[in-house]
This record gives sequence, C-alpha cells and structure tokens, in this order.
Amino acid sequence: MSSNYYSATDPFSKFQTMEDQFGSTFSWMVAASIISVVVGTAAIVAIVFAIINCLNKVGSAIPTYAQVATSESSVTSAQYASKLSADTSTHNIEVTVPPAFPVITNSQMRTVTIEKFLSDIARERPIRFSPEQVAGFTNNYSTVLGSGGFGVVYIGEFPNGVKVAVKVLNRISDKRVEEQFMAEVSTIGRTNHVNLVRLYGFCFDDTLRALIYEYLENGSLDMFLFGGEHAVEWEKLQEIAIGTAKGIAYLHEECQQRIIHYDIKPGNILLDPDLTPKVADFGLAKLCNRDKTHVTMTGLRGTPGYAAPELWKPYPVTHKCDVYSFGMLLFEIMGRRRNHDPDLSETRQWLPRWTWEMFNKGELADLMAICEIAEEDRVKAERMSMVALWCVQSSPEARPLMSTVVKMLEGGIEIVPPPNPFQYLESSSPDLAAFGGSTTGSDSSSTVQSSQPCYSTARKTTFEIEIANSS
Repeated sequence: MSSNYYSATDPFSKFQTMEDQFGSTFSWMVAASIISVVVGTAAIVAIVFAIINCLNKVGSAIPTYAQVATSESSVTSAQYASKLSADTSTHNIEVTVPPAFPVITNSQMRTVTIEKFLSDIARERPIRFSPEQVAGFTNNYSTVLGSGGFGVVYIGEFPNGVKVAVKVLNRISDKRVEEQFMAEVSTIGRTNHVNLVRLYGFCFDDTLRALIYEYLENGSLDMFLFGGEHAVEWEKLQEIAIGTAKGIAYLHEECQQRIIHYDIKPGNILLDPDLTPKVADFGLAKLCNRDKTHVTMTGLRGTPGYAAPELWKPYPVTHKCDVYSFGMLLFEIMGRRRNHDPDLSETRQWLPRWTWEMFNKGELADLMAICEIAEEDRVKAERMSMVALWCVQSSPEARPLMSTVVKMLEGGIEIVPPPNPFQYLESSSPDLAAFGGSTTGSDSSSTVQSSQPCYSTARKTTFEIEIANSS
C-alpha cells in the first residue's frame, strides 16, 4: 500500500506523463501542418493549371501571327519589325506584337472611343503596327503610289521582302478619318476571300493613321479599261467581271454580318499579277445585321455615275445599291469605255441607256460589233449586257442577288428579258413608288400608275430567277 502510494505521488512519474502528452500533441500538430502544406500546394498547382489552360484556349482563338509573346516582355521597334516573317506563297504574316495597346494620357482622351473600338477588334486578323514600323516598311515614305482626298498611298516592304501598300490617312477632319479608319478595319479586316484585297494591319497613333494592304502591282481596273496602255482580251475581262461579282456576293451573303461596300467602280477593283480582281477601298463600307432589311444612312455615299438612285434620295437603302453599282461597272467592261462620253453622238453618249435601246430594238449584236467585240465573244457579251440591265433596275427589289448575278454571268441560269430600267428618267417626275416612297399630286400619281406595272413585272421576274437559281 505504501509502495503504490509512493509511486503515484512520485514527481518524476508526473513529469514523464506530461512529457508523453506534450510529445503526442506536438506530433499531431506537425502532421496537421504537413497536411495543410500539401493541400495548399495542390490547390495552388490546380489554380495555376486552370489559368494556363484558360490562356491556352484564349491564345488558340487568336491567329498565330497575332498571338502575344510570353518569352520576351520587352521588344524594341527594330527587333519587332525584324521578327516579321511570312510565307511568300500565301502571305501569312507571323509577328510578335506588344502585349497591349499603348496607354492613353489625358491629352489623348479625345481618342478613347476609337481606342475602345481597337480593343474590340484586337483578336481579328489585322495587326497593329507602330509608327516606327510603318516608317521602316516604307523607307520613310520614300515612294508614293497614289493620292486622293483620303490621303496618300506609299509602296512599302516587310522585312521578308513582301511588298505592301500603305495608305496614310489625312488628318484634316479627325472625325471623318476615324470613320473611314473604323469602316475599313472593321469590314475588310474580318474577311478572307480571293476576290477581296487583304488588310495586313494598321497603325492608329496620335501622329499617324495608316492601313497596310497587300500590294497589287497591276493597279486598278480603270487603267485597263480607259488608259489605252494595256490591251486585255475580252475573255479575261469576262473573268474579271465574274471574280468581282463573287467578291461582292461574299460580302453580302457569306460574311457573318452583311457588308455593304457603297462604292463599287473600276477604280476600286485592283488586279494581281494574273489579273485576278480584288475589291478594295472599304472607306465607305458598313456592317449590318442580316435581319435588317434597310440601312440607316448618315450622309451621301458612293460615286456619281455608279451610285444607285436611292443613295441620292430619301429612299430606303439596302445591299442592292452595290448590285446597281456593279451593273454600271458591267457596262464599262462590256464597252471598254466610260459610261458617259460627251464626245459621241447624243444617242451614244450614255452607254447604259444606249444598251437598253439597242436591246429593246433587238440590235444587241450590232452594239457588240460597234464595241469591237470579236464574234466568238459576242454571246457572252450579250449575256453580260442583259445582266447589267437587270442590275441597274430602278427598283432595288427588282435587282438580283449577287450570287444570282454570278450564275447569270457564268451561264448557269437562263436570263429572262429585263424591263426598261430607265423608265423613271423618261417620266416628268421620278418614280418614287419604285423606291418605296410616296407621291402627291395628279402628275406624280399618273407617273407612278404608268410605271408601276413595269416594276411589278420586274420584281416578279427577279423572284422567278431566284427560285430557278435555288432549285
């Protein structure tokens, strides 16, 4: 009894028991700490992996040549330009771009809207270049290719030898320049078609607004039609007409958002070394949703002589205005002359009307002979003239779709005789009903009444062509 009591109250035994308890507690704390570190590390690794995965997905959505470099955080202009490389057969550009657009200062607040616009299209095909790079591409703007109201076009060259055309926009009116700049980048920058000029990139800076396009050494179609220096076989002109129609059809019917060009004319059709046509100059172009039947206009667009009547009057505007302009272009391709020539006799001065008069009298073959079209090409030339007459119908609804125009030119569908597209010019007042407008007064009413059957027939016949095309 006394021995057990002594043992229970021995101080050494109590100390030993406390030490054992402390050791057990410490071991659990160490184990818990290790488990916490392992779990925390695993969580961090999972988060990093998720971030990397997201970045990879974002990067894959950006064209290869527009992806941001992660291995070099700082790249000088010279190094940046030297990294530009391309496949000369396809002209695909691979380039290392700065990780972000320049930060705007208080003095640049005026351009906040345009900068936001640039941010929105940062993942599209065009690349943003710096003013120093543009100066390097053009050898300090040493060779002028052309100039106009928009600005000056210079010949340039990428470090890999690919030639480019650099359009430097004027800064007389900042608002107009920004509108033209946004129109070109947001439209042609979203397209990829053999019959559309390619936009490689752009520069938007306080000191420079520029657009960098592929260089087409043969210039524009008007040089071949009216210059007298280049002789082109009619068969090649037929191919140019079909290629141009395919490019416009792509803009109207195959893009995610319909693109209306508004300025189709020979000067805006560029030719590559093989004389393949490429629609260019999208400074007046506009994107529109497919569910919208009409477009709201802000100011006049187009070139007199090619612009559809509804562009110059307060009538609804649709993509059919490009069809009208293309029709006017077809007349000039067919005749290899300008539509209006004041040096000719009065009946021959305006080629579109003269073509209608000859067609109406059954004398198209005589017109082909006057235009010096060879006998073997006259069937296709007559077909082209009939397509042109359909395209320039006064009523937009009577004009065919551009995809239908392509098939008509290629001979894929039969062309029914078109109605008189210029009847509204022969009346005492314009045919407002043909454009969806209204008229008042007895004279206007009688004019609309007399012309209405013609346009009703035109709309019905066009509908029949579309049905035949789709069947």
